Amino acid sequence: MWSKIIGVLIAIMGIIYIFFIPSDPVSTKIIFKLIPMLLIILFASLQSGGESKKYKILILIGLTVCMFADGLIYWFIVGLITFLIGHIWYIFAFRNIKQTSIPKWAIALLLIYGLSMVIWLAGTLWSQGDTVLALAVIIYIAVILTMGWNAFQTANKFVIIGAILFIFSDSTLAINKFIVDIPFSDALIMISYYGAQFMFALSIHYSVTRKNLLK
Repeated sequence: MWSKIIGVLIAIMGIIYIFFIPSDPVSTKIIFKLIPMLLIILFASLQSGGESKKYKILILIGLTVCMFADGLIYWFIVGLITFLIGHIWYIFAFRNIKQTSIPKWAIALLLIYGLSMVIWLAGTLWSQGDTVLALAVIIYIAVILTMGWNAFQTANKFVIIGAILFIFSDSTLAINKFIVDIPFSDALIMISYYGAQFMFALSIHYSVTRKNLLK
């Protein structure tokens, strides 16, 4: 019951933040941006029934790190580093549960995505003389590809959907910031971002341990 109520509150507060909170003052914007994440963390903490307690702890850590990154992204490099740390925690979490062979189509999509983003995004920054930022973007792309790879290996549909949404959100943010203005970018970024975090939280209930996979 409480999970359903919190799920509705997440949707309501997400809509309020995305569509009704003005950009200024920034402090108010940050506060309302963090409220949906706080609710998602609460939702995750109430999830039970999964087989891996360690997975739940790792997901909660990842959610918390990403929540801090939400506020720090206004200082872009600091926020980027914090989000990267969040992805690493998710990688640890996904590797803690069931692992299967990644489908060939998923391998192809991830590799095409990674190569395209490195050439387009990092290449553009490099050509503009932003060498440090270009290298940082390459590292970030490598980490989110690893996150996506491990997500597909879990065979958990909530984890996979969450990873795809997270990659889409990060990619939209980067393209909009460095390459070309994307219409309705703020809404696209935050809807997919909140959706990703909610999927990761929901996946706790359906986690299957690697140990049980061998039984």
